[in-house]
Amino acid sequence: MKRTFLLAAAMAALTPLAAAHAQGMSAGPVVASGNTLLSVAAEGKSTRTPDLAVFSAGVTTQAKTAGEALTENAGRMTAVIASLRKAGIAERDIQTSNLSVNPVYGQPKRMPDGSMEQQDPVIIGYQATNQVSVRQRKLDSYGKVIDTLVANGANQVNGPSFQIDNSDAAMDEARIEAMKKARARADLYAKAAGLRVVRVLTISENAGWSPPQPQVMFARAEMAGAPKSSPVAAGELEMTVTINVTYELAS
Repeated sequence: MKRTFLLAAAMAALTPLAAAHAQGMSAGPVVASGNTLLSVAAEGKSTRTPDLAVFSAGVTTQAKTAGEALTENAGRMTAVIASLRKAGIAERDIQTSNLSVNPVYGQPKRMPDGSMEQQDPVIIGYQATNQVSVRQRKLDSYGKVIDTLVANGANQVNGPSFQIDNSDAAMDEARIEAMKKARARADLYAKAAGLRVVRVLTISENAGWSPPQPQVMFARAEMAGAPKSSPVAAGELEMTVTINVTYELAS
């Protein structure tokens, strides 16, 4: 009996806590009796010219042994990184992104009947790869930097991915536009229903960048006898914010 009494007392003590927890978990927008909930989605956009180009550059070498491949790679990669620094890329904008050594397998021989010889893979050498991720802040120099990299031994260049170094202001513009659109849409629905907007209950957002729009080539003065650098097109970046807003409507 004593054990039963203790269990009942414990359950009685937990019941208010459980009820309070359940109430907190189910808490959401509360509207006055007779009022209406309206959920609206709206999109805001802003555009900016990119001020940052992110790309990768590196060297891939191959030799009979892993050590030889790495040694050759290290020498050529040292020249590549030095050329980046000489081109004005800051130390903080150069970061190693990949360093790997992998075996290279020989191809199976073709038999007289046209079939491929069945045999275990044979390692015929090793391939070493070293890549750095680079942030180029002077976009008008991007083409010249790429040409300099290739001239100094880089045989892998990928990119660029155009970005904005600080997108806060542009994103805020998109947010303001989205909120204005949401409110205008809510007013439209409310008027059509013979109601009015009382207040905002909830706001949530999804945000991101869109790829560059159709690109415009950088203007570049040609000097007689000057080498031509690789052309670069930066275009524009579009920042997009989609918001979901819940309003309370009343008569």
